[in-house]
Amino acid sequence: TAAMGKGFAIGSAALTALALFVSFTQATGLTSDQVALTSPTVVIGLLIGGMLPFVFSAMTMDSVSKAAYSMIEEVRRQFREITGIMEGKTDPEYGKCVALCTKGALHEMVAPALLAVIVPLATGLVLGPTGVVGLLGGVSVTGFAMAVFMSNAGGAWDNAKKYVEEGNYGGKGSSTHKATVVGDTVGDPFKDTSGPSLNILIKLCSTVSIVFSGLILAFSLL
Repeated sequence: TAAMGKGFAIGSAALTALALFVSFTQATGLTSDQVALTSPTVVIGLLIGGMLPFVFSAMTMDSVSKAAYSMIEEVRRQFREITGIMEGKTDPEYGKCVALCTKGALHEMVAPALLAVIVPLATGLVLGPTGVVGLLGGVSVTGFAMAVFMSNAGGAWDNAKKYVEEGNYGGKGSSTHKATVVGDTVGDPFKDTSGPSLNILIKLCSTVSIVFSGLILAFSLL
């Protein structure tokens, strides 16, 4: 059910991006001849848009890593400084862990969110509306493929760990189980963070492009 929900969200993002893509071309008055693949600005925009999901995914994966390490350090601090936790005599400070997790999630997503806003605007101001059309095409195609890949690969890693924990291939404590735990360490942010976030990236790039279409038309360099 979760996989179906994520698949629906990815498909919805792709269709929304397509609709917004058409809306941008209408808002800027571009014709089919102006957005042909023979246009240098369109090709450059395609390359920028095609690379954007990879950079965005790397940033979100790194954000998960930083937030996880901060949580680990807090747990270690509590074990070190609060006596009686291991024996069950004292309750840990759960509130600090929740606050740290929330703060880390919000703080670490600032840079990826700014990337999704700044790159389309900067591309439009430098390359013009045709460059933005290329960017939207590139980010939609690559982002859709990356979102599907990350959701399915992350789910496969997670399912592999659960399958081994049921007693298959040596069960818990085996070398196979250790390998699946390592895989799931990557798989969880794949399917729960980077993959779903790409849906937002695709929609946000299109929305920002439409909102600033007038500014791009008025002040673009090319």
